[in-house]
Order: sequence, then C-alpha cells, then structure tokens
Amino acid sequence: MLLIAAGALGTPLLSLAQTPVSIPEEIEWTWEVRPAHVDAHLPNVLLLGDSISRNYFPEVTKQLTGLANVYLMASSICVGDPRLPKQIAEFAKLEGVRFRVVHFNNGMHGWSYTEAQYEAGFPSFVKAVRGLAGRDGALIWASTTPVRSDADTGATNPRVDARNAIALAMVKAKRIAVDDQHALMLDHQDLHEDPVHFNPKGADIQGDQAAAMIRSALGKVAH
Repeated sequence: MLLIAAGALGTPLLSLAQTPVSIPEEIEWTWEVRPAHVDAHLPNVLLLGDSISRNYFPEVTKQLTGLANVYLMASSICVGDPRLPKQIAEFAKLEGVRFRVVHFNNGMHGWSYTEAQYEAGFPSFVKAVRGLAGRDGALIWASTTPVRSDADTGATNPRVDARNAIALAMVKAKRIAVDDQHALMLDHQDLHEDPVHFNPKGADIQGDQAAAMIRSALGKVAH
C-alpha cells in the first residue's frame, strides 16, 4: 500500500528555486534497447527506469509482441540530478518517435540525494517524461520496489517508502496511472537475488503486471 507524503501536498521540503546539483555515482551507465524490427502499424511503448525496469523489460516485450513496439531507456542517473531530464530529451531526439505509452520509474539510484532533493527534482522528471508521449499519450508511474536488506548504496525500505509517497502525491495530482510494483513485490521478497534486484522469476512477475497496465492504457489511448 502506498502512502502519500504530507510534504508533497503542502510546503515543499526543499525550495524548487534552489539550484539542483549533480552527485555522480562511482559507476554510471545507460542502457537503451529498440525493437529489432519496428512495425509502423503498431503503437510505440517505452519502459523508462533503471536496472529494475531493465530486468522486467524482456517479459513486457514478450507479452506485448504483436501489440506494440517496445523500447527501453534505463539509466543510473536519478531523479534529483539535473542531468536526467536532459538525458531523456536526448533520448527522445535520438529515437525520433512518439510513444503512445510511457511506463516510468527511476527510484533505485541516487541515495546520496536527500528526499527533499528528490521531491524538488520530481516535477522536472515528469515533465521530461511527458515530452516523450505528448499530450495525447498515456503515462504510467511504477512505484519503487522494496529492498531485501539495507544496501551499501544507501537504499533502505524507509527511504523507498518516503520517496514512493513523494512521487505518488505528485502523479495522483496529475492523474497519472499507478503501477504499484512495490505492493506486488512485497509478497515476493523471497525472490530477491541481491539486496535490491529480483531473480528472473521475480522479474517475470513484475513484467506481467507492467504489461497488463500497458495493455489497458493502449486500449484507452486514441490511435
């Protein structure tokens, strides 16, 4: 169950006028995948996230075969880092396609940022994501999944919960659909393969729910 943060509904924890800063991680990466054969008659769908999204991307692709061209943009650059919206804009320019549905999350990196910085950076993240789909496309925000144990990156379940609450308040205000991956995987903690990632069986469970949400969104968005 997702709880809404009070700060996200009232006075922000950090002034949005404050200049955001980049706090690079020791190892940074970007992983982009496009369909081998794009079918011009099918809608385009994007999974945008980090290594969690990357792990369930294959299952989503399999389930949407014949229904959509499925793309992936996964990055270690996180919400709160001013480079992320720029990276998303560069991806949009590189691909040059409009996405009918964007399923997005970027929650398992950036633990050097405070929750206040995360909150301050989330609106620009959503704005950049909206730019991928345009006004007529559908957005689906996926909640960040629970961790098995405190990670050396700084990820803990209380911090995951806090960030999910911040994001949920903002996406609900914008009437963005929610894929509650957090609640889903709370029932599958035994499928973790490390402190933060799930094994292939867990990734398939995640992909199954994400694909169902995307299919539903495709049915509601006009061609």
